[in-house]
Amino acid sequence: MKIGITGATGQLGRLVVGKLKERVQTVELVALVRTPTSAVDLGVETRAFDYNAPLASALQGIDYLLLISGNELGKRAEQHARVLDAAKEAGVKWIVYTSLLHADRSSLSLATEHILTEKALTTSGIPFTILRNGWYTENYTASIPGAVQGGAFLGSAGNGRISSVARADLAEAAAVVLTTGEHRGRIYELASDQSYTLTDLAAELSKQTGKLIPYHDLSEADYAAALVSAGLSEELAQAFASFDVGASRGDLFDDGKELSALLGRPTTPLADVVRQALV
Repeated sequence: MKIGITGATGQLGRLVVGKLKERVQTVELVALVRTPTSAVDLGVETRAFDYNAPLASALQGIDYLLLISGNELGKRAEQHARVLDAAKEAGVKWIVYTSLLHADRSSLSLATEHILTEKALTTSGIPFTILRNGWYTENYTASIPGAVQGGAFLGSAGNGRISSVARADLAEAAAVVLTTGEHRGRIYELASDQSYTLTDLAAELSKQTGKLIPYHDLSEADYAAALVSAGLSEELAQAFASFDVGASRGDLFDDGKELSALLGRPTTPLADVVRQALV
């Protein structure tokens, strides 16, 4: 059996490969990456693979394919459709796709491309499983250095509760699904056991640093402007500010505990991810 992992040199992909190596033999894994030389350190077979022009020949012999969603916003639905066509031509027997938490009802702009991909999967004729991944906790902890330096954690999420997940937990879930049981046809909503507000996150950060770092809730426009001043492009700043507003509406919340059920253990606590970010 061969398991192919697209985007294997990305932040999630590298973790998935590591988790899979703990569960199956290395010879069963194929890293599908744009630049194979960048994946040499993964210690598995590598093949050139581009979401913009995926070749069926690169998928020959692969039984199971983990399709990690691309990172080019606005292009992903078309890219993923091309990957599905290549997978069908190559005879891939099962596709596991990383989607977005509650993509079918989320107000996040990201949801549209995920839903289009999910629909393409259902009509592809290839057996599939959909992992609707929750927000990465690291998306928030990446702001910790700036918060510590500036003395406040900024956002526009209001009092919205967030069930974000450590990226490593989602990688482990993908590895579990690919190597155990019967998951075909299933859609999993993957979120943390624990939810928090950004006020809670700021309090945890204050506790661990010994400094008072309050949460300052801003309007969407003001938060976007703050992100631009921190170095983000206008486009990315507007996107991330809108994601925070989505959090205020509950788009990043889920209490179903499907992730911990898959893992067979509690999800990684927020405090642990904050602690790692401070190292």
